[in-house]
Amino acid sequence: MKINEAAKYLNTTPKTIRFYEQKGLIEPTKDETNQYRYFSENDLYRISTILALREIGISVSDIKSILENPNLTSNQYLDIQRSALFEQWIEMRDMIETIDQMLSQSKSNSFEEIHHLASHLKNLKGVRRKWQDRWNFDAQAIDYDENIKKEGHVFNVHEGYDEALAKVKEKVRLQTGDTVVDIGIGTGNLGSQFLSEGQKVIGVDQSENMLMKCKEKHPEIETRKGHFLALPLLDLSADAIVSSYALHHLTDDEKLLALEEMDRVLKPNGQICIADLMFEDDKHRKRVLKNFEKAGNQLAIDCILDEYYANKSTLVDWLEGKGYQVETIQFNVILGLIYAKN
Repeated sequence: MKINEAAKYLNTTPKTIRFYEQKGLIEPTKDETNQYRYFSENDLYRISTILALREIGISVSDIKSILENPNLTSNQYLDIQRSALFEQWIEMRDMIETIDQMLSQSKSNSFEEIHHLASHLKNLKGVRRKWQDRWNFDAQAIDYDENIKKEGHVFNVHEGYDEALAKVKEKVRLQTGDTVVDIGIGTGNLGSQFLSEGQKVIGVDQSENMLMKCKEKHPEIETRKGHFLALPLLDLSADAIVSSYALHHLTDDEKLLALEEMDRVLKPNGQICIADLMFEDDKHRKRVLKNFEKAGNQLAIDCILDEYYANKSTLVDWLEGKGYQVETIQFNVILGLIYAKN
């Protein structure tokens, strides 16, 4: 398909397509003899995704980062569009809820309260947008499973890994046909455990390569690009939400926002089960760090301080405040589990 045909098909202009080519977002095939551009079906999916992302206000530089891989499949392009639209939809919902509160507060003519709500919305937008994968999980995807070492280390974050995943499976009771969402699914080690009993498994991850690896291992899992702070799911669409070894990549404030997202997509009588690196509370955290210091295990201290291990008590307080019945387990000094049912 030539550029004029592609522009007409995509309801845009040749000038727009040339602009994205100049910015390095697309690389159509060129005829050596006449320099005509020819656009494949995959090129059309890529341009369509670029147009959709620009439509919702994402910058050209950010789009370039999002579409860094030039060989995405048509489904991956569509998945990226869905993820971006969900983020935009969640942000719009936050704005509407804040405006409703402002209108309610304006009856009392309290400027300070209105200003507080506006600041809260700005902060919320910032939190959702600023999260970045500083651990580069795309690069880890190929040999991620092989690098899960469960024994033989001075500090082993994966001690109890199999036990924790098995306990999540044991705790979450589902019926055939129920939908379970695994957030931060990685290569599918947890989510795949629910396939044998006829549940629909949706795996959410921000890493395209992790999702590709998961799909390669477990074709039955429906994979979706997204993250804890903007789940690519409609309200009340999941019977259960599970997660393992992922929540500790969020700050404390982000963890609570993640719980809000889980609560949003969970059906009545739904279940949440999280197995992750966490302490009982702040006293437990300090005691564990002090013990590692006494033992001269600086590696353990550095690993803990490099990430955001949760205080289990903080998460439990939030869930109980929302009416959830909560159970907890601590497998070892750094690995815990939270099970909650609404």
